[in-house]
Amino acid sequence: MTVNVETLDKLERKITLTLPVGTIQSEVDSRLKKLARTVKMDGFRPGKVPMTVVAQRYGYSVHYEVMNDKVGEAFSQAANEAKLRVAGQPRITEKEEAPEGQLAFDAVFEVFPDVKINDLSNAEVEKLSAEVGDDAIDKTLDILRKQRRTFAQRAQDAVVQDGDRVTVDFEGKIDGEAFQGGKADDFQFIVGEGQMLKEFEDAVRGLKAGDSRTFPLSFPADYHGKDVAGKQADFMVTVKKIEASHLPEVNEQLAKSLGIAEATVEGLRADIKRNLEREVKFRLLARNKNAVMDALIANAELDLPKSSVQAEVDRMVEGARAELKQRGIKDADKAPIPDDVFRPQAERRVRLGLVVAELVRANGLQAKPEQIKAHIDELAASYEKPADVVRWYFGDNRRLAEVEAVVIENNVTDFVLGKAKVNNKSVSFDELMAQQG
Repeated sequence: MTVNVETLDKLERKITLTLPVGTIQSEVDSRLKKLARTVKMDGFRPGKVPMTVVAQRYGYSVHYEVMNDKVGEAFSQAANEAKLRVAGQPRITEKEEAPEGQLAFDAVFEVFPDVKINDLSNAEVEKLSAEVGDDAIDKTLDILRKQRRTFAQRAQDAVVQDGDRVTVDFEGKIDGEAFQGGKADDFQFIVGEGQMLKEFEDAVRGLKAGDSRTFPLSFPADYHGKDVAGKQADFMVTVKKIEASHLPEVNEQLAKSLGIAEATVEGLRADIKRNLEREVKFRLLARNKNAVMDALIANAELDLPKSSVQAEVDRMVEGARAELKQRGIKDADKAPIPDDVFRPQAERRVRLGLVVAELVRANGLQAKPEQIKAHIDELAASYEKPADVVRWYFGDNRRLAEVEAVVIENNVTDFVLGKAKVNNKSVSFDELMAQQG
């Protein structure tokens, strides 16, 4: 079969499809006969409904199904014959004029672009590295100790100081009027840990149980409570109870309470270090992977299929609506979300997907089974029962596909770092943890 492909735009193509009317009618008759054997209609026994009645009731819908199927098959066959890589779904319209005994259709569609990746040896990538030092282990130990701290009531004449847990009553007013969330009884917080705004913490420091204080408080412009953001309130706070915190000692007992196999201080620190190193490794992978992907996009030339971008936009809009629904937003599925909000991100995703696919194809960077297994083992290592986690991943093809995608991205990252001009940069543990993504 000779397929005539017309180029309409950079990636847009058109094919004219023809189908014999007899082929369509023959398939319609065949399906109606099959339907007649099982269809149930009032006044007739099953399998005894006359064909004329079946055709009258179901003829249009069966004809529509057959047309869709046959046109789809014809398009697929023509695209394969012309060796076209079709992006998205074709727009198919019936032509008014057609040869005798034929139906003719125009199929307009996009094809995937040719991707040109320029010489990666000219690309520059900043590659981060970081070490887990004693400071990071000490900070993590402090967090673990705070999670297990106990509290004991202070003496009656003791004053509030940092680290104390205080129980207070408070009431705030703006321009003399109470506001939602501005009043509470028996409210607890720990002083000096940023759980409350600075003016509030400053107001309770130095007070004894039973003392009260009035003070002004300015809500930040970006405060989560939009009704009070950027406004000033007058508060009165009364301290009802003061409790001193007690942190557990770093000893074998703490190690044992944390479930450390080697219940010693050295074993505890070694376990923390292993977990932090695992976290650092994944953070560095993510950060360096992003830098590589940016370099790939900058060094690639391609046209974007509009249909692929729109499909990605639609997915992102649906994802946003699903998130709104999860938050309990009413009529979230009808929320007006403009496409333009997501278009730049959708374009980047589609561009990156096409570039990565080409790099993988051209350089054999597909994920090997042993790489997938090793990655899953590493993910499972931080859990109490790693074998159960491994089984969980291997028990679902969708989860395996997600891991495979990550491994492919890692392969691409290693490949590009092996070709590009790499600027190595060492950052502190804190800097790395503070970075987004």
